[in-house]
Amino acid sequence: MLAASEHWTYEHFLDQVLSDQEQQADERSREALLRFASFPYKKTIQDFDFAFQNSISPQVIAELAECAFIRQHQNIVFLGPPGTGKTHLAIALGIEATKRRLKVRFTTCTDLITRLKEAKERNTYQRRLAAYTGPSLLIIDEVGFNPLKSDETVLLFDVICKRYERGSVILTANKSYTDWAEIFSGDAVIATALLDRLLHHSQSFVLKGESYRMKEFMENKI
Repeated sequence: MLAASEHWTYEHFLDQVLSDQEQQADERSREALLRFASFPYKKTIQDFDFAFQNSISPQVIAELAECAFIRQHQNIVFLGPPGTGKTHLAIALGIEATKRRLKVRFTTCTDLITRLKEAKERNTYQRRLAAYTGPSLLIIDEVGFNPLKSDETVLLFDVICKRYERGSVILTANKSYTDWAEIFSGDAVIATALLDRLLHHSQSFVLKGESYRMKEFMENKI
C-alpha cells in the first residue's frame, strides 16, 4: 500500500482520501452535466482547425471559453454556410461550460420546435419550456435550415423571450440577419422582435470559407 510504503502520517493519509473523494465527486458531476446537455457528439476547442477556418481567431474563442458571457447572460451567434464549424464551436463552448459546473442544454431548432409542439398537444408545455429556459446556457443549432411556420415561429420566440436577460443562448444559423424574415414565414415583425431580444446582449461571428466536411471528404478520396 502506498501510504505504508511511503510512511504517510494519519493526517496526510486522511487528506489524500478526502482529496480523492472530492476529485471523484467532481468527475461524476461533470459527467452528469454532459449527459444532461445531450450533445450529439464531443467536439473540443483543441480539435478545431483555426488554420482552415481563419475567419475567427483562437484568442476570441479562448476568451469565450472562460464562460464570462454566460455569467453575464450574454448570447453568442455563429453565422455561416454549412460545414464552416458553427456547431463544432457551439458544442466546444458548451463543454467548457460543463467543466465549470454550469448547466447546458443542446438542441437543434427542429427538435426544439417538435418537442414544444408535442408538449402543447399533451398540455405539458410549461414543463417542456422550463427545460429550455432553466439551464445557464441553451444551444440552438441549425436555425434557418428549415423555414418555420407561423405557430412554430411563436414557439421559438417564446423560448428567446423567456431567456432574455436571464440565461445565455448560443445560436447557429446559415442565413444572415437580413434573411431571417424568410426563416420566420416571411414575418418581418416577429423576426425583428426576436432579433431585438437575441442581439441586445450578444456577440455575432460570421464564419466564411469552404466546408470542412468537404475538405475531409476530398482528402480521404485522394
